Amino acid sequence: MTYKAEIPYGAYWSTPFARWQGSFANLHSLQFAAWVARRELARRDIDPAVFDYGVLGISVPQKFAFYGAPWLLGMIGATEAVRTLLAATQEIECGMASVALAINCDRTSNGPHLYYPNPRGPGGTGMAEDWVMNNFGCDPLGGHSMLQTAENVAAASGIGTERQHEVVLRREEQYRSALQDDSAFLKRFMTLPFDAPTPDFKKIASTLAGDEGINYSSAEGLAKLAPVQQGGSVTFGGQTHPADGNAALVVTTPEKARELSTNPRIAVRLHGFGLARAALAHMPAATVPAARRALEQAGLSIDRMSAIKTHNPFAVNDLFFAQETGVDLMKMNNYGSSLVWGHPQAPMGTRSIIELIEELAIRGGGYGLFAGCAAGDTAMAVVLQVCDA
Repeated sequence: MTYKAEIPYGAYWSTPFARWQGSFANLHSLQFAAWVARRELARRDIDPAVFDYGVLGISVPQKFAFYGAPWLLGMIGATEAVRTLLAATQEIECGMASVALAINCDRTSNGPHLYYPNPRGPGGTGMAEDWVMNNFGCDPLGGHSMLQTAENVAAASGIGTERQHEVVLRREEQYRSALQDDSAFLKRFMTLPFDAPTPDFKKIASTLAGDEGINYSSAEGLAKLAPVQQGGSVTFGGQTHPADGNAALVVTTPEKARELSTNPRIAVRLHGFGLARAALAHMPAATVPAARRALEQAGLSIDRMSAIKTHNPFAVNDLFFAQETGVDLMKMNNYGSSLVWGHPQAPMGTRSIIELIEELAIRGGGYGLFAGCAAGDTAMAVVLQVCDA
């Protein structure tokens, strides 16, 4: 199928991603996202007042996050990840909105420490939660960590450490191509150099040349790493790192897309979405059924995809996806992926979709697939097309 909603070509952006406790560690994620959005909209000559709908993706609470999207959009000056893309698409599709902004932001750095009062507890003692670290380490449904989900899929599929490290080296090689010619690929959607503001957003604290805190590996260095868990196969080198940042894209009608696009001759059309859930504690496996559902809705086979991007918090993700779908493992995730540039939670998928669009534009058009897993053994996927308007 083809949705009525489109993404105006060029009407999207992403900050660089900074490894946690880096340059973005003390920036309020919603205020930072609004600060960036105002500047990026101005660069594209898009009046914030054009938005009649907004959807916010965030997973780590910040002060006043209770007010969510209305507050963020108000800071931008508006009147009002796949999940946010789908929500925006649905609003356009049913005529409830004409121009939507899907914006995703998170800060894993300095995560909140929550206290849940319990006057009936021993001595009135309540419960405490370290929002980021506790949830990395424990899915309440099964009591397992996210790392354990990767180990479970690796063990069930016969995926060893050596193969995981081969994927890491390939993904880093692909990311280096995005840095060629003074980061030409990244500059298609990212403002570089990037000025990082002070926490009060009144001054510039530092300037980033690109993504911050990326570690590059060698085969020899990876070979020296032991699995994180005794008896496991996943090393620290075979997984991503937490990060901070934000990303956004515009969704609107085909007619309005031509008006807001940086190149009205290019169309970005949406053809299918998929949502799936894997067996308990098998998170990396969920991307496969999600991708199949998106492809089914689009009426396309996976061999019609000119480019494929995945969220790969573990190298295991890509190995399992390629093994189950038959795609070429070494040709997925050109120009980079979350395994390399980090995982700031909510904005990860949006950046991946943006990179997918730009890869297809470089290729002269075609169909593309993005699939990404999420906590709770879930995943979402989207099939889109870049073509002549």
